[in-house]
Amino acid sequence: MKPPRLAAWSGPRNISTAMMRAWENRGDCAVVDEPLYAHYLAQTGLDHPGREQVIAAGDTDWRRVAAWLTGPIPGGKAIWYQKHMTHHLLAHIDRRWLAELTHVFLIRDPREVLLSYTKSRPRVTAEDIGVLQQREIFGYLRELRGETPPVIDAGEFLQAPEAHLRALCAALGVAFTPRMLQWPAGPRPSDGVWAPHWYEAVLRSTGFEPYRMRARRVPDEYQDIVEAVMPAFEEMFAQRLRPG
Repeated sequence: MKPPRLAAWSGPRNISTAMMRAWENRGDCAVVDEPLYAHYLAQTGLDHPGREQVIAAGDTDWRRVAAWLTGPIPGGKAIWYQKHMTHHLLAHIDRRWLAELTHVFLIRDPREVLLSYTKSRPRVTAEDIGVLQQREIFGYLRELRGETPPVIDAGEFLQAPEAHLRALCAALGVAFTPRMLQWPAGPRPSDGVWAPHWYEAVLRSTGFEPYRMRARRVPDEYQDIVEAVMPAFEEMFAQRLRPG
């Protein structure tokens, strides 16, 4: 069995960075933070916080990024956790290299995502929150592999992190370790250069935040986005991992 290169596909404002912390804290796992971000910004021209820094720090050639992600695991580690934003996998990027990776999907109710996302970027489109792209990638991989990749719902995960992590590790054929549940607070070299703009809560964290019910009443100006993406979210939610 090949060492797992675990591609975790999420939209923004999810538990993706905390999950990256959990895997990195195992001790046997290398991590990489949004390796396609520089290409995404260079191609789209979008004005994200720290845009020029992100492009300068990353690789804008998706082919080189794909070759790296499917190559040797850094540092001789046994596992490589690759944190991806689904909208960074632009339509022109060839998907065939994804066959070399193991995949997991992190989903969150789009209404919660929008209410969090718009605190930093009030101008938002359905494409910005990545739900439609997530369903496309999920469908491609399910057809490619003939099996359903694990899907983790953020709200349910935060109600029982250990149970979900144990179930996820079992599904991936990886041993669970309690080290995945807690980590030291503060920044780390593996964080993207955009961390100061987006990671405030994670930088303070020492584990997964306790679950609390989030507001889901979205302002009228964003209702068209909710209507556009909700069917895709619900389709994936129905496939979510449910610990026994």
